[in-house]
Amino acid sequence: MLYLGTGWGEFFIRATVAHDISALIEYKGVSLKEAANEVIQKKVPELGGDGGIIAVDKYGNMEMNFNTAGMYRAAMNDKDELVIGIFKE
Repeated sequence: MLYLGTGWGEFFIRATVAHDISALIEYKGVSLKEAANEVIQKKVPELGGDGGIIAVDKYGNMEMNFNTAGMYRAAMNDKDELVIGIFKE
């Protein structure tokens, strides 16, 4: 699993963001999208923080989840299709 995070670092450390996403996938069997949503949309804001993550799981699934108005992000898939975003779509 690869994670890149941005936001209030203190809250990402307190929320153990990367660990919790991995644990939800491993122990509850949820998808990367579900796990990231649970942590970024619920846990981090409950602590008072904001930000987002870009994560890739072992199957190549990518998730770009954030709880702010926008987050600069980009990805390219195996078909060389580029996805670029700033705001929620």
